[in-house]
Amino acid sequence: MSGFNNPNPAVSDNRNALRFGFTPQSENWNGRFAMIGFVSIILIEVLSGQGFLHFWGIV
Repeated sequence: MSGFNNPNPAVSDNRNALRFGFTPQSENWNGRFAMIGFVSIILIEVLSGQGFLHFWGIV
């Protein structure tokens, strides 16, 4: 079966493709969005001089 090609692979080779479900692609996007959120919180705290919860009036 050396010439067999699967026309519909379960997971595509494109690591940046937007796919739903528990796939490596969705985990990559989840990590990217988490990094953006973390950096945003750090910037809010540095630029405002107060904590994130105080900035939004939660505490």
